[in-house]
Amino acid sequence: MRSTPISYLLWLLGLFGICGIHRFYNGKWITGLLYLFTFGFLFIGQLIDLILIPLMTHRANFNARVDAVLAGY
Repeated sequence: MRSTPISYLLWLLGLFGICGIHRFYNGKWITGLLYLFTFGFLFIGQLIDLILIPLMTHRANFNARVDAVLAGY
């Protein structure tokens, strides 16, 4: 289970130039790489993610539950 507070802590790494780690944590590898190489879309994407982090965490947890159910079949 992904945690929203941990996602916010990883988001703070963007203030030190390591942008997108919170996206890796929530399973968004492609946009995580884009954020990493573009400094969070020049930090604008990082600011938008302040609002989107709870939704990303919820979706990652939902997808993990669905995968677990499907693996049981």
